[in-house]
Amino acid sequence: MRLAKAGIGGYNTRTVATHPSFSEIDYAQRPFILFWELTRACALACRHCRAVAQPQAHPDELSAAEALKLADDIVRLAPPMLVLTGGDPMMRRDIFEIIERAASQGQRVALSPAATPRLVNTDFARLRDAGVRSISLSLDGATQERHDAFRGVPHTFERTLEAARKAKEAGIELQINTTVAHSTLDQTDAFIELMKQIQPDVWSVFVLVPTGRATRDDLPGADELEALWNRLESLRRELPFAVKTTEGHHYRRTLLQAARRTGIPPKHLAKTRDGKGVMFISHVGEIQPSGFLPLTAGNVRHDDLGEVYRTHPLFTTLRNDDALGGKCGVCEYRHICGGSRARAYGMTGDMMACEPLCNYIPAALRKAPGHGSDAAATPTAD
Repeated sequence: MRLAKAGIGGYNTRTVATHPSFSEIDYAQRPFILFWELTRACALACRHCRAVAQPQAHPDELSAAEALKLADDIVRLAPPMLVLTGGDPMMRRDIFEIIERAASQGQRVALSPAATPRLVNTDFARLRDAGVRSISLSLDGATQERHDAFRGVPHTFERTLEAARKAKEAGIELQINTTVAHSTLDQTDAFIELMKQIQPDVWSVFVLVPTGRATRDDLPGADELEALWNRLESLRRELPFAVKTTEGHHYRRTLLQAARRTGIPPKHLAKTRDGKGVMFISHVGEIQPSGFLPLTAGNVRHDDLGEVYRTHPLFTTLRNDDALGGKCGVCEYRHICGGSRARAYGMTGDMMACEPLCNYIPAALRKAPGHGSDAAATPTAD
């Protein structure tokens, strides 16, 4: 899985000046961030790959001409962030042409490549000059043994570290993505120390979604996540990099709870989630709410990108905070959190069901006898 995880979580109080403000975007009109899966070709065999990436490109992936046209369409939609992902976007022969086409028209381009020999042999200065403003790399093990086992190919750990160094030397902003799964939670302390050594601009903590090769078996527990959120919140002001979450929207609730206690509000707090400020285009042109929520509302080959985002029932429903089901629908944090729609769909088949990995009991349910039938786990005081 090479889906970038930029810009979809709660930031810590360290300002990342180059990121546009979430508050400036009307999510009913355009997404804040658009992920474009250029290809599903990839040389890695990651254990939890969302894309179920393969060694060869799909025969129906967008052609070079279609890709350049789409780049123009995306510029007209004007999302503040465009993330080129995959598979491995570096497997596209026209990758530099796509980057240059988007960047030359003012699009802020981010790249989410696989840590392969192809990447480490790439001229990072050329990537920067083509228009790549930031790059995201994945570290899902805090040691070489753990990471390489997760990624399915030897030497990906050392290649990731080398690529991170080259990105920083080239002046490209660096984001490190880490998957939170039951099998990785024991490495939390080691990950934090590793991030202190790498010094990325952003550390993105991604909570596993059961889609693609990922299954329910390795999901963390709700209580385990709550402990992680509290740990990250307690550290956020002392860490020399920003921390955010992907598909871990309830971390925002933890930040707001801390703000109530301390009187210090977080400087950056996203309200985005799948379909609400987030959009995804697949390798064959499918228009979806995110790569983790594989429901299709159209195709760029015959549908207008902006029209689909603004008017299709799939997207308008996902943006309706009051349409959320279960305890999410009555939660006082639903407008800032709303839970992972992708994980709800992956675990229940209902994209509007309550967040399966949240143990918070909304105030409305705490006031009711028995807390309601859907209030799972131990209440968390705010």
